[in-house]
Amino acid sequence: MNKTIQHELYAEVLQTLIEHLRNRNDVQNIDLMNLSGFCRNCLSKWYVKAAEKRNIAVNYEEAREIIYGMPYSEWKAKYQTEATKEQLEKYKSE
Repeated sequence: MNKTIQHELYAEVLQTLIEHLRNRNDVQNIDLMNLSGFCRNCLSKWYVKAAEKRNIAVNYEEAREIIYGMPYSEWKAKYQTEATKEQLEKYKSE
């Protein structure tokens, strides 16, 4: 498989992951971090870093809106719940 096709497949897989996470707003970022070691915010940071490599100006809040599908403050108000003591302990122990 050539690199162009491989990159196109990666892009499609990432788009599918982002759409999946947008539809699964019941899944909290802390749960993603505890289970997989990354969350929506990590994807946003990686997006910024990838843009910087190409000299494209994208700030963190813009990247968050791309990943979340809405401004982060709106997503947080609608969907984010308070982390439980257990979730925080697990996160801190990782």
